[in-house]
Amino acid sequence: MKLVQFGAGNIGRSFIGQVFSRSHWDVVFVDVDAKLVSLLNEKKRYTLAIKREGREDELRSVGPVRAVDGRDAAAISEELAGADIAVTSVGKNALVKILPVIAAGLKKRRQHSGERPLDIIIAENAREAPELFRTVLSKELGGGYPLDRLVGIVETSIGKMVPIMRKEDLASDPLLLFAEEYETLIVDKRGFKGPIPDIEALCPVEPIEAYVDRKLFIHNLGHAAAAYLGYRASGDFRGATIARVLALPGIEDAVRLAMNQSAEALSAEYPGVFSKQDLSRHIEDLVARFKNTALADTVHRVGRDLPRKLSRDDRLTGAMLLCAKHHLPFGAIAEVYRAALDFACPGEDGVLFPPDAEFRKKYALPCPPVSPSGETGRTCESGEAVHSALSAILTEVSGLDRNDPVDSLVYSGVLH
Repeated sequence: MKLVQFGAGNIGRSFIGQVFSRSHWDVVFVDVDAKLVSLLNEKKRYTLAIKREGREDELRSVGPVRAVDGRDAAAISEELAGADIAVTSVGKNALVKILPVIAAGLKKRRQHSGERPLDIIIAENAREAPELFRTVLSKELGGGYPLDRLVGIVETSIGKMVPIMRKEDLASDPLLLFAEEYETLIVDKRGFKGPIPDIEALCPVEPIEAYVDRKLFIHNLGHAAAAYLGYRASGDFRGATIARVLALPGIEDAVRLAMNQSAEALSAEYPGVFSKQDLSRHIEDLVARFKNTALADTVHRVGRDLPRKLSRDDRLTGAMLLCAKHHLPFGAIAEVYRAALDFACPGEDGVLFPPDAEFRKKYALPCPPVSPSGETGRTCESGEAVHSALSAILTEVSGLDRNDPVDSLVYSGVLH
């Protein structure tokens, strides 16, 4: 059995590639990083370090694997022609670049394999990704290709946490990855056209929409809440971890409150899928995972990319809209949203994530100076400049329409 995995990054290698390889599948990575592709083909395997609280790392050697350059359309088509499953985990901004390549591979596959369907698992945590797949593939393949019959578009809910690798960690082994132990790959049971793979980690569910929303509005929301509230409370310091800020007075309680407000809305939206007790247990499990000091997941990684994380369908605005739809309180989530506008945490190199720097400049948000010493206590707090920018951000970034009754509830709830 062969897996073609688009994206040899954190999720592609630490999660997808690993669980399929462990089930004795032939794993083929597709990536545009020529150095990474070369190393994978040279070494034929890579090391994954599982990080557990209070325990030594478990080192897993994943392989044999191989890789194909993402710019080699002919080689990719050849791999897809004989694939049993394909998976994408490239980030939603890169999907539009790889979908035409996938379409070319599907055409070649039909020539070689006839009417044998190919299921494509979308490991992107992007609610709009399935519709993007259908739209682009339909256009690229043309009306004569039976897309609905030959291509399974399988949505997922990816809950695995993988930190950014530090330069010193990669110095001795550039293929090394750190990850938490969690290994449940939730997939859309209804999306498959062929048989569902017999993979231990695979968890087919329906409706997948409920699990995608749970991931976004509880897991992602809670993670973001820890980053934004923790950063605001702790001061501007480089290399801060989520586990560290959750230990600050009041932060864990505030994060849990925001997650619980979202959980109330999810149980109202999906009453036949999630009970309040189910979601409460899920929240406690997540909080415990967030507090894993061995993972060393940074505030910078979790909080970066404000334009995406404040967008309408993402973790904060989307959760508040769901609460407002069901006439439920969302004040704790609104506080996280406001804290996000104060977020200016630099990366390991002391530099803000570029989209965040552009975002802060566009809306004239105050940007505290970096403190190389790691001292807490910033001198620049959210004030008039942030408040005056809120209205524009709520409408332009979060897409709220003040004339819509639900949108207006969220708009006023955040602004006031």
